Amino acid sequence: MRVPVKFLGFVYWLFFFNCGQCQAKQRSCRDPLLENGFTYSHPSNEEEIFYTCNTGYKPFTGGNWWDSVTCSKGSWSEEPRCIREEECGAFPSVHHGKLKQSRNDPATAEVKCDPGFISTQRFITCVRGTWEKPVCEVDVHCDIPPKVENAFITSKPEEFYVDGSSVTYVCRRSFLMNGKSTVFCSQKIWGKTPTCEEATCSLNTTVEDLKIKRFPNIKGSVKPGHKLRFSCNRQGLKLKGQREITCQPNGEWSSPFPKCEEVMCVANLTINMRSDEHPGPEVSIRPGHTITLSCVGKGSKLQGQSEITCLPTGEWNVPFPKCVGGKCERPPQVNFADTPEMTKPEYNSGERVEYICFNKYTLVQDHPYSKYLTCEQGEWSGNIKCLKPCSVTVEEMDKRGIELRWRPLEKIFSPHEDRITFACQWGKDLTNSSISLIQSCNDGVMHLPECV
Repeated sequence: MRVPVKFLGFVYWLFFFNCGQCQAKQRSCRDPLLENGFTYSHPSNEEEIFYTCNTGYKPFTGGNWWDSVTCSKGSWSEEPRCIREEECGAFPSVHHGKLKQSRNDPATAEVKCDPGFISTQRFITCVRGTWEKPVCEVDVHCDIPPKVENAFITSKPEEFYVDGSSVTYVCRRSFLMNGKSTVFCSQKIWGKTPTCEEATCSLNTTVEDLKIKRFPNIKGSVKPGHKLRFSCNRQGLKLKGQREITCQPNGEWSSPFPKCEEVMCVANLTINMRSDEHPGPEVSIRPGHTITLSCVGKGSKLQGQSEITCLPTGEWNVPFPKCVGGKCERPPQVNFADTPEMTKPEYNSGERVEYICFNKYTLVQDHPYSKYLTCEQGEWSGNIKCLKPCSVTVEEMDKRGIELRWRPLEKIFSPHEDRITFACQWGKDLTNSSISLIQSCNDGVMHLPECV
């Protein structure tokens, strides 16, 4: 039988058969069974079916006199269903909440609102086929956050602040926070808010003999931007550190307080120079004292004055002299290295000596190291460094349950940066906390894995 139906402003012809179901083309979902109603699908989209119910019936979803279902991955979003108009259908939707069916009464449902919302009624009922409309209203637990002088909040104002929400305060520039910056809303009350106090810098110092002058010269706390200028309050002392420091916005000084130290003149003597009055390579004397310097070594001559005096400022009264020319004695011994040629009793300035490392040791030739020492004005200059090899005994490997992977078990003696591949002994596994089975030698150190 063919019947014209007007639906959403269009006229469609529906075909009815004895089975009570509509004729449809092949689709991925089976044709739904619908009693007391009829369905329609548009020829261009058979994955969606519209349906309506006969007189005296309504869609189970409620709210409208027609509804639709969609086919997805072989199944309908829900089965179309027509119920009597006096029956209760699906629960109505609840913004910011959900409904829970009562165990004892199918016509009653409990309203459960989301956090921060409360229901206008705890239960709703179905009256003559229509559910009451539940409403979840905002439950504002806290008022606007308290104002803190000289502070602001780092988030935009909200319409409401539910239980558990929080705000964070930040003090304005040159003010320091006292208390926790983040405050929480709990049981309609905000937690204890912080305070913002103007930043000041402390004047406490245990430095003795230090004279302090303030800028500006006012009493009271030292505020950001204020300065201190220092000097030592007696003769024979020298200021060590910054002469002037500034109080910063965070309440910290721009530099540590300086110290007053006794003025001394220090002379670091080269290997071919000596002081007649003081033994050793370093000489320290007080202002007003004098030292006499001379050169040692064949052919070395003093360039400058031999007698120099310490001034009250901690400086020498004349440029510090130096020893020029001269010859160097035999080159010094170097750890793990030797010269490939016989050395001479003395060397002229400019001559150099080559060193080679012992067997398996690795010579470093990156700056400031090289393989040469050079005679310069009676002194040997340069740096020689030999990196140590690594040795691992058979006993050490047995103790850790490992062996050499690519060669027979034997004591190894590997140079710096040499890579050794170990393997677990038969029946043992690498521990979870152990290191890799492939290790490199690093200046005599090699970390061994462990198998158990």
